[in-house]
Amino acid sequence: MTLGFLAFLSSCKKGKSDPSIEDQVLNYEIPITPPTRDYILGAFYTNMSGFSQNIVEKPVVGPYFMNNGVLTSVSDPASSGLIMEKHIEFAKKSKLNYFIFPVRSANLDFNGYRTDSVLVNSFLNAANSADMSFALSYNLDAGKLGVSSTVPIENNGTLLESFYKDFQRMAFYFGKTNYMKVNGKTLVIINNAQNLNANNNPAIYAEIRKRLSALGFELYIVGMQDRWSPPARFYFRFQNCVDAMYEYNMIDTRDYDRYYLFLQNVDTGWKYWKELLATWNVEFIPSISPAFNSKISSPTSTNPNISRTADGLFYRKFCNVAKRNATASGLVFIDSFNNWTSDTQIEPAESYGELYLDITRQEFKMGN
Repeated sequence: MTLGFLAFLSSCKKGKSDPSIEDQVLNYEIPITPPTRDYILGAFYTNMSGFSQNIVEKPVVGPYFMNNGVLTSVSDPASSGLIMEKHIEFAKKSKLNYFIFPVRSANLDFNGYRTDSVLVNSFLNAANSADMSFALSYNLDAGKLGVSSTVPIENNGTLLESFYKDFQRMAFYFGKTNYMKVNGKTLVIINNAQNLNANNNPAIYAEIRKRLSALGFELYIVGMQDRWSPPARFYFRFQNCVDAMYEYNMIDTRDYDRYYLFLQNVDTGWKYWKELLATWNVEFIPSISPAFNSKISSPTSTNPNISRTADGLFYRKFCNVAKRNATASGLVFIDSFNNWTSDTQIEPAESYGELYLDITRQEFKMGN
């Protein structure tokens, strides 16, 4: 019996062919390599309601807010008009191609739409706005559209028509000379597109394209899907509908399993996204951030956070994850230019200066 037990223990000893940490699928480094092409960079521009005491960093231009969309300096209201000009200057230093402004439904949320429009107009009215392109990200609000997993949008012809007219109204901005185009097509982003519940999503998107085509605009539509979700989960919302897709801000992990080896987790997931979307003839767009701090908006949060370092190494590696997974268009989203409430901004701060502008330029543009 003793000999049998010893034999059992011997058989349990690790052999040369047994799995080890070296065999872990996420056990690899993200290499930092110079860009071999110029990527097309769009940064989400946040409508800042104000700077709370929980925000540790301080913008070089000083704290500011958008009261009903009006960009206002906290310390020097007389210089408010210069903030957007400085933001455009910063964007040019990083070689961003365009800002992405949020826009709500003109027909179903007019006050929100008016606020958004004022902010976009503050960009267009900046003295140097001609040096920078811009695009719109439509805020798809399932509640205002009256849709759910059991109530398709086709059930309410009035709300469906309002949805179509929202895009027709955006044609005013599509016609601006510095509105962003991809391969000659007008770029428009639809956030939370997985919530566009319909019986026939391809028909809905076909109608949007038809109406805008009649106004002279061929659309390049990007649909957003929620973070950490496989693309096939909502294939019926995107396949034969959009030109490209991206996952919402991955850096808000809310999960320690994803926090550890975060970059490898994202890299592996994006590789799958890219390969699957290619079978749908849909492009994948990586979306990256330099840091994240949930305690700014939720001081008692126990979610994991990713802090900034003096050398910005995390962001540099995240840029390289994006380069590894970008598709033919070379589109990359940066979330964000100025979301100080989550500490995802690349806008210069007094503590780190223009570090994140420099990294953005160096990692995505050749010869920099």
